[in-house]
Amino acid sequence: MAKKKAFALRINEDMMKAIEKWAADEFRSTNGQIEWMLMQALKDEKREPKKKEE
Repeated sequence: MAKKKAFALRINEDMMKAIEKWAADEFRSTNGQIEWMLMQALKDEKREPKKKEE
């Protein structure tokens, strides 16, 4: 499993509420939803992180 790094995120209150609702609709945590959204954006732009060989 990939190592996770914590950091502070400042986000508009209305945007956060929308993300929290979307997360609840998808049965994800808010953090999980944000990670999923970021990965989708990276894939769309063909910039997803390379997988490490084990």
